[in-house]
Amino acid sequence: MSIKKTIQTATQTALQNLYNVAIEQVEFQPTRKDFDGDITIVVFAFLRKIKGNPVEIGTKLGTYLKENVSEVVDFNVVKGFLNLVLSDAYLLDTFYEIYENKSFGFVAAKTDTEAVMVEYSSPNTNKPLHLGHIRNNLLGYSVAEIIKAAGNKVYKTQIINDRGIHICKSMLAYQEFGHGETPESTGLKGDKLIGDYYVRFETEFQKEYAGWLETEEAKEHFLSYKKEKEANETFSTEKLEGLFKSDFKNNYFNQYSKIGEKAKEILQKWEQGDADTVALWKKMNQWVYDGFAVTYKAMGVDFDKNYYESNTYLLGKDIVQDGLDKGVFFKKEDDSVWIDLTDEGLDEKIVLRSDGTAVYITQDIGTAIQRVKDYPNVGGMVYTVGNEQDYHFKVLFLILKKLGFEWADNLFHLSYGMVDLPEGKMKSREGTVVDADDLMQEMTDTARSISQELGKLEGYTTTEKEELYRIIGLGALKYFILKVDPKKRILFDPKESVEFNGNTGPFIQYTYARIQSLLRRATFDYTATIDLKLHSKEKEVIKLLQEFPNVVQAAAQNHSPALIANYSYEVVKAYNSFYQSVSIFAADNEDEKKFRIQLSQKVGLVIQASFGLLGIEMPERM
Repeated sequence: MSIKKTIQTATQTALQNLYNVAIEQVEFQPTRKDFDGDITIVVFAFLRKIKGNPVEIGTKLGTYLKENVSEVVDFNVVKGFLNLVLSDAYLLDTFYEIYENKSFGFVAAKTDTEAVMVEYSSPNTNKPLHLGHIRNNLLGYSVAEIIKAAGNKVYKTQIINDRGIHICKSMLAYQEFGHGETPESTGLKGDKLIGDYYVRFETEFQKEYAGWLETEEAKEHFLSYKKEKEANETFSTEKLEGLFKSDFKNNYFNQYSKIGEKAKEILQKWEQGDADTVALWKKMNQWVYDGFAVTYKAMGVDFDKNYYESNTYLLGKDIVQDGLDKGVFFKKEDDSVWIDLTDEGLDEKIVLRSDGTAVYITQDIGTAIQRVKDYPNVGGMVYTVGNEQDYHFKVLFLILKKLGFEWADNLFHLSYGMVDLPEGKMKSREGTVVDADDLMQEMTDTARSISQELGKLEGYTTTEKEELYRIIGLGALKYFILKVDPKKRILFDPKESVEFNGNTGPFIQYTYARIQSLLRRATFDYTATIDLKLHSKEKEVIKLLQEFPNVVQAAAQNHSPALIANYSYEVVKAYNSFYQSVSIFAADNEDEKKFRIQLSQKVGLVIQASFGLLGIEMPERM
């Protein structure tokens, strides 16, 4: 039985005996650092059933617990908080349970446990992965690892957006301007090569659009636009022209653009299965997949299953009739099919157009159902997608519930905010995105520069130094992004993230490397169980280590790697305080020295395990 369970049971008995009241739950919290104690009971919570002074109630309860619970050796009451002091024997027993548990904090999945499918990345095959994909991948991968550590079977997946007009834009630009270039002939990764052609299409389109804006036809459209806008509000001519240029761009692409018409012709040929078009599509997509594979490997993420939109875009249409039969969907006069979600505070949503073609959410419905067919033990799914899609997933999950799928109760949108750099926002079509490969390389370069300034790498070979720079740089990037609650927007500063002080990845990595250095010096046997009086700093570290399993479970339930990241930082701060307060190799006696090595070893393993859940490697030396 855990100490909280023991104290809760004793507290319930005490309050029944002392005040003749039944308390269902006891509220615990960590003891504040400025008070003496190891665990705190919130006495204020009892005042709903017990009338009286909270200090008096706390004192009576503390006296009872000290007399009846062997682990409690003292107490103090501060206002409505009862701070309990636990025995060294209990804390030592707790430590050795932790020390001897090789998989401490992790729960093995049972064979009958329902699996969770975690979707992340989901890129387009018309451009390389960028900074936004980095946050997406790091979040999705980490959440998958945390859910696995909490005792669930996990499948990692992505759906690759490999079809549609945006893909055809790159294909057209390659046909028009590529002259047979390949990744091999240019020395470019395939995803970068194709991304360049996507940007080239946009450049050519903008030229064409700029020319059209000077025509009489455009001026007529502008006059109509001006009349409509000025019916409600007055604008300057300059502002109106800017609004028109922006608002009319899509109309121009769909109705007037010659280069747009060519891209749409490619899409039509692809949908009709034209052999040459499909062959070019496959070739260019493969170049992109090969490029993605390099980036994923460098990022340290992987997938169990890839889905492709070219295979899934027709899924879901068959479920529409089932939804009509169940009364979940309804038809309008033009034969389009809708669902009414107004009772849930949402809108009506189309699921099938009047011409029988599917919309995007129809595909998502079908893909979710297909995934459960592919993996029958899946009992829930996590979708790692930016917060601009919050409404989409509310609708998707509601539709799946209304269609009667039990697993729809266990769907979660891991919604996250944008990542900005100090230079500003990114725009894919204009080629101003922050390329994922370039950013990871920049992080390695930044780590190299800072490490050389600190001058801590004497005796390393050039190869060892470069590997260390990579580990530090990527660790800094991952930690900086994952320590923030997913819902929050991030302003990412590469140099700040590589600092060796404060709440950063390198600071925690450095502490781990310091521990490994201690363990290399400890050439004596330190594995035996030791009985001794604990230093207050040792107690603090043990209490934090004890929380690791709870933090893993909370991170899994909340889909939040930030809980793991910030827990790691708290453990490292407590360990460094211990390290600076006591001597290890010059301890007063052998037992103290051996115990402190044991404590250091377990701290190293816990922060290594924590960082493993974040996808961050640990250096053995720094």
